Amino acid sequence: MSKLVRLHDIEANHREVLGEGYYNPIGSTAYGLGEEKIGKVQDVLVEADTGKVRYLVVDAGGWFFSKEVLVPAGLSRIVGDDVYFDSLTKDQVEAMEPYDPDYSYSYQEQFDKDRAFYAADTLPADSRLDLNETHYTAPNTLELLEERLTVNKDRIVSGVVSVGKHVVTEDRRVEVDLQEEHAHIERTAVDRPTDRRIGDDLGADTISVELEAERANVTKQTYVTEEISLGKTTETRTETILETIQREELNVDDLGNVVDKDGNIVTYDGITADEVRRARGL
Repeated sequence: MSKLVRLHDIEANHREVLGEGYYNPIGSTAYGLGEEKIGKVQDVLVEADTGKVRYLVVDAGGWFFSKEVLVPAGLSRIVGDDVYFDSLTKDQVEAMEPYDPDYSYSYQEQFDKDRAFYAADTLPADSRLDLNETHYTAPNTLELLEERLTVNKDRIVSGVVSVGKHVVTEDRRVEVDLQEEHAHIERTAVDRPTDRRIGDDLGADTISVELEAERANVTKQTYVTEEISLGKTTETRTETILETIQREELNVDDLGNVVDKDGNIVTYDGITADEVRRARGL
């Protein structure tokens, strides 16, 4: 059985089996199902004879007060300096045996335990996994990150327009024609005999006529003379926003040589082909 040892032990004693650029996520922030933060990667277990990364020791302090567990390396996904375990659930971690740093782990023994554990009926159905060899291979995909600007627009009140009305008083002169009656006496000469004597009806016989006149009767009627409606129009203006963003680029020069962060070409002098093949598990 292939013995599993901690990464820093093999770095100190047999670094040659690791090769260059090996996977070392120690200290990375760990996230579980739903990208929920669960803690940090505390250590890494590798095969002593091949240097293959098989397990990550994860401190799940975000889910539990203090508990370190072994998670197969192939269940991890690298994003920058963080490690994501997209299928790792709280139910799984709660049921796992705590990691014992004094125990001598072997790859085959732990692999057999894992296959039984992850498929057990004691786990909820959505937490079960059918593990195979690929779940124990450390990821070799590096994700390059880039920041992009996202501009959102908010609607704000930029001003208020109110329209009201007031009363204006003015004198208006109107010409009206009015009629009125005036009395006038018409006298007609008559020559006919009568039996009445002069003075018999003195003071008793009178005639009268009513005189009529028109009088101005003024009333006021209110009319709608104009209708006012208040609307608004939309104008578009362009605003320039300046912001600094970042992106990650691969450390490769124009000729395809691997370089370090300062642009110096990284060489692998002294490393044999057999060592590289062993480091890659070939």
